Amino acid sequence: MTDQNTQAPVLPPARPLSRAPARPKAIKRRKFALDLWSAGALVIAFFVLLPIASVVWIAFHPVENIWPHLVATTLPRYLTNSFVMMISVGVLSAMVGVGAAWLVAMYRFPGVRWLEWLLLFPLAIPAYVGAYALVDFLEYAGPVQTWMREVFGWANSRDYWFPQIRSRGAAILVMSASLYPYVYLLTRSAFREQSGSTYDVARALGAGPFTRFWRVGLPLVRPAIAAGMAIVMMETVSDFGTVEYFAVQTLTTGIFSVWLEANNAGGAAQIAGIVLLLVLLLVGLEKTSRRNLRFHEGARHKQPIERIFLHGIQGWLAMLFCLVPFLGGFVLPTAVMMSHALRNTNYWANPNLGSALWNTISVGGGAAVITVLGAVFLVYGVRLTGRRIPRLILPFTTIGYAAPGAVLAVGILIPMAAADHMLADFVEWASGVDIGLVMTGSGFAIVFAYCVRFFAIAQGAADGAMGRISPSLPMAARSLGRTAGGTLRTVYAPLMRGSLLTALLLVFVDCVKELPATLLLRPFNYNTLSTLVYEQASLENIGEASPAALLVIGVGMLAVLLLARSNR
Repeated sequence: MTDQNTQAPVLPPARPLSRAPARPKAIKRRKFALDLWSAGALVIAFFVLLPIASVVWIAFHPVENIWPHLVATTLPRYLTNSFVMMISVGVLSAMVGVGAAWLVAMYRFPGVRWLEWLLLFPLAIPAYVGAYALVDFLEYAGPVQTWMREVFGWANSRDYWFPQIRSRGAAILVMSASLYPYVYLLTRSAFREQSGSTYDVARALGAGPFTRFWRVGLPLVRPAIAAGMAIVMMETVSDFGTVEYFAVQTLTTGIFSVWLEANNAGGAAQIAGIVLLLVLLLVGLEKTSRRNLRFHEGARHKQPIERIFLHGIQGWLAMLFCLVPFLGGFVLPTAVMMSHALRNTNYWANPNLGSALWNTISVGGGAAVITVLGAVFLVYGVRLTGRRIPRLILPFTTIGYAAPGAVLAVGILIPMAAADHMLADFVEWASGVDIGLVMTGSGFAIVFAYCVRFFAIAQGAADGAMGRISPSLPMAARSLGRTAGGTLRTVYAPLMRGSLLTALLLVFVDCVKELPATLLLRPFNYNTLSTLVYEQASLENIGEASPAALLVIGVGMLAVLLLARSNR
């Protein structure tokens, strides 16, 4: 008989199989590897968004709050001029761009095959170069007024009337001539994507040319027009060189005035915050308009548009309409700068030009390489992890392209200068060596600004290129033992080479043309091609500015030719 107080023997727990612990370790190792990519993507996004956050912080925590003074004095004038410039340039660019796109897409007339691509050339001309060329061409001592005095026998300016050159109206014309290709390019593509049967039906119902444009073509391309106008207006509000040369006080010139002349960084950050809000509003309106204006083609096989021949005076008028923007936006600035460069060949050997060229290549090339590599890492890390936070942050990293260069400069220079002084003090305390200002005393700040400003270009190219690669290729590489980095290097990189080289070139071209951020962030006695053009033109020395201006135009032509090739 069993004793009731005796406990039943307790069996020891079963020992797990020897291979069981290996599975959790593998899972943990994999999660840790994914976290590294996720963390790297978040770090890149942090540095891209840091200048914007810095502007917001400085604006709300200024050392000396001059906001009431700005509201009572200069801010209304800045806002008024900025709004007038934005609306006027946007509307004029839309009129020219949409009209030219309609003509080259729907009609055949003399020179249309050439003008279709020549209309893109003004993209190679920075607006500030066009401003310098226009003033030099039309001013009192320029060839136009000199010719008028010689022909009509006028002695001085009191004998005749000539419109004011340095005015807001002239600034609107110059910027429209430089920026209309954005609207033209998007609208021409939208017209080409439409079905020709739509216009055949309208023509059969008795619709004339204007009715087909106004009632059929224009409503179908409104999303493209809205996108192009948004880009034009954002470029207008961020411009500095053109409006400063024409003495138009806008929000961007106000940033320079308050920061450099009044020595108030908080006030500059507050104005920069207004510019940022304005740009974000434009981006929001553009996205809303595109979401509310969606049109779909019902036919599976679209009939191509049959272009109509324009004969006689109609064909020549159409050619003239397309030729004038090309002449004003590209031929005039290039010819003026070329004439000065040929008359002053000694300036090509100026050491300042060589130094500016080297600085441009070094900071622009370095920024392009860093931007493209960072964009590839960010996009690949977000795709690899599949986590929610990196995916939510990814779209916000493109905000730098919408933010003007002057706004980014405010958000970069102030915190970077403080960090630079702290670093110099620490190194001197630790080693007794004064290293000086490493970041703000070199081109480091300019490179960082370029990376933030044009990160969206590289990110868009990397994201699009990765999206075109079949997922089965990297999956096969991983199943064969390739690591995440090895898959990126051996599978993605060769297939993305063309897109990444295009992004590299586009980022470099935009870096060469960038003026406001370079002006505010450059060290003492440090010039790039754009700042050299600005400095010499501000001194009314167009002859010495012309070689650098031609080099900037030449670099811009590379991007235009690449764009034309990709849109054939």
